[in-house]
Amino acid sequence: IFQKLNEIFSDVFDEEIVVTDETTSADIEDWDSLTHITLIAEVESAFSIKFSMKAVLDMKNVGEMADLIEKSLA
Repeated sequence: IFQKLNEIFSDVFDEEIVVTDETTSADIEDWDSLTHITLIAEVESAFSIKFSMKAVLDMKNVGEMADLIEKSLA
């Protein structure tokens, strides 16, 4: 999951990014509300899943995103 997330983050932010469980929007300079929407759409597409709006709003870091992806794929 994290390998694919690193690819998605790097594509969306157009720079080499390595995310961890603790990575948040505060850690990535260009992560604003618009790129957040793009990021969520790209993650959903890559993993063939759909996050609920509540799940998106409740996500605090990349680790929580990975957990939701893992549950969606199970």
